[in-house]
Amino acid sequence: MVNNRFFPEIHGNFGFGCMRLPLIGEEVDLPQFTQMVDRFLEQGFNYFDTAHGYLGGRSETALRSCLTSRYPREKFLLTDKLTGNYFEKEEDIRPFFQSQLEACGVEYFDFYLMHAQNLRIFQHFKACRAYETAFELKKEGKIRHVGISFHDSPEALEQILSEYPEIEVVQIQFNYLDYENPNVQSRAVYEVLARHNKPVLIMEPVKGGTLVNLPDSAKALLDPLGGSYASFAVRFAASFPQVCVVLSGMSTLDQMEDNTGFMKDFRPLDENEQAAVAKVRELLVRENRIPCTACRYCVEGCPMQIPIPDLFHCMNMKKVFHNWGQESRYQALTQDRGKASDCVRCGQCESVCPQQLEIRELLVKVAEEFEK
Repeated sequence: MVNNRFFPEIHGNFGFGCMRLPLIGEEVDLPQFTQMVDRFLEQGFNYFDTAHGYLGGRSETALRSCLTSRYPREKFLLTDKLTGNYFEKEEDIRPFFQSQLEACGVEYFDFYLMHAQNLRIFQHFKACRAYETAFELKKEGKIRHVGISFHDSPEALEQILSEYPEIEVVQIQFNYLDYENPNVQSRAVYEVLARHNKPVLIMEPVKGGTLVNLPDSAKALLDPLGGSYASFAVRFAASFPQVCVVLSGMSTLDQMEDNTGFMKDFRPLDENEQAAVAKVRELLVRENRIPCTACRYCVEGCPMQIPIPDLFHCMNMKKVFHNWGQESRYQALTQDRGKASDCVRCGQCESVCPQQLEIRELLVKVAEEFEK
């Protein structure tokens, strides 16, 4: 296992992202999650990442049930986040933070991130002195490292790092499909962090499953090289020198076994693998696929309760994979929830979308496809 040159307390360079846990209906499958936690730790890894909004708060409490109540505190590292939706003023932050500690069953967080920072959200955090509060909590021993998770332009990142140089680590979306994506700008954002010598945490290395659920033409490029499709995506992200942890949102024990298997003895992509990944990127860019990662940030505030990521998945499965069973799937998804045509164009979804998608226009296309 590689030594973590930025944070020696992190074992290796791979972390368990707890946004897409195994579910039984709407509830976390605690027995399977317990197995996954045990296996992750048995393989020598120790970094877990959550946020209050993940699975409607159930991610935090599942970690308490399956991890923090079962292992000594020194056996694991836990990251949580301060999300702008959960505080309106400075006085709200400390009570919310305390509720997160209690939900997770810990007395401190190893890493605490200002969540989903862009320039608009950053202004709210500044007005409420959220950064200052986090640094105070660090002095009190309730946070060990303060950082941010980030979704915006390189220029916005420069501004935040200039105003708060005390930031210790930055979490960004980074994968081989978004490396040159003009909406996400992964490469340019990473280069800002390299100039500032900030350690980088990687989220969405497989882009919400997009880089695992590949079309046959892309699979044909990777299959001769051996290894899972996830392995190429995760190892691509981990191959960059400023990266200290790549998070994987694993939702099955099989995914856990695969991911820990190739990351336990991590090796960067070689030249042949890099060339194959570049060709896969070219193929995927040419596809007419909606690049949604199903983070579900857009769903929480939708006034019409439209299951936006699920409808986009239907569209992709029909258009890219020619899965014609999506018509009935669409009807089932919208039986008790909003249809694409129910969109009132309020724009709430677009204001929180990490992918900068034009969701309102995309919903028009979905309605045209499935509501003829």
